[in-house]
Amino acid sequence: MTIAIIIIAVLVVVLVGVAVVRTRTRARAQLPVPVAPLPEVLVETEAPRPSLEEPGSLRQRLATSRGVFDRLRSITGDTLSSEQRDVVEEVLLRSDIGVATTKAVLDQIDAGIPLGVAGEVRRVLLEFLDRDRDVRIVGDPGRVPVWLFVGVNGVGKTTTIGKLAQLHADEGRHVVLAAGDTFRAAAAEQLAQWAERANADIVRAAEGADPGSVIHDALGRAAARRADIVLADTAGRRANNSNLLDELRKVRRVADREPGQVVETLLVLDATTGQNALSQAREFLAAAEVTGIVLTKLDGTARGGIVVAIERELGIPVKYVGVGERVEDLRVFEPEAFVDSLLAT
Repeated sequence: MTIAIIIIAVLVVVLVGVAVVRTRTRARAQLPVPVAPLPEVLVETEAPRPSLEEPGSLRQRLATSRGVFDRLRSITGDTLSSEQRDVVEEVLLRSDIGVATTKAVLDQIDAGIPLGVAGEVRRVLLEFLDRDRDVRIVGDPGRVPVWLFVGVNGVGKTTTIGKLAQLHADEGRHVVLAAGDTFRAAAAEQLAQWAERANADIVRAAEGADPGSVIHDALGRAAARRADIVLADTAGRRANNSNLLDELRKVRRVADREPGQVVETLLVLDATTGQNALSQAREFLAAAEVTGIVLTKLDGTARGGIVVAIERELGIPVKYVGVGERVEDLRVFEPEAFVDSLLAT
């Protein structure tokens, strides 16, 4: 009897304890949970909106140069104040269009801007870029067409040749590469790698060998194997080196002898050097009889206006532009697409 009473008492105590705990838990659950105060500013800088432009498009590749023209695009109306005219002048000069070409643009828009500032600048730039830029890929009957490449070291000359070799190969042509820059050992090695990728033949010689002999041997191989085109590299020391310019004249004479025929001489320039590229071009023009310009690294500079300066001041068409590392980033230059990409019109 005593044991039963003890057990009942213990159960009562346990049940009372459980009830007390549940009551306290409910009371705590009903208390408001403290909340930390919100900061006055949640985001200090707004994240940039994702670009709607197609990845790899010319407009995207020229984003740096296009940014220079932002202020010009913001000018609206059909009249131009002196302050706005100063803005246009500053924008054009910053884009490296050059003093002479900038003055020519301003003279035209001073006469009126019925299309608006951006529209008139677009019209004038396209007038300056209106020239024939076809490339010749066929020689006279019985002659092997040769594309001769000139330019100083570091502008991307050898890489440009490699990319064009791939582009020609993709179009079904049998290509022979001539490693005529025998003064830079790495040039021949680099060209050999491109030849392997493009399944092209390559003729090379020991470092310091006569560049003319390399071109001559390449022409012989091209004729024997019925190749469609020869792409010939040349030395790239400084343009104002008289020995180099004399050497270029000699190389061109060799390349233009039967069975070869020089149908294009392409001067490769680095767009990031701006007006310096224009100076280099002047040095090469007479010695190499340049027929066209390849402007590399255009995606890495705000100086896109150098295209217009080169064409207007030298009268030589830009035929290809490089806007990236991939083979397809070496593109045929199309003036309308280029100007519209700069002005976002």
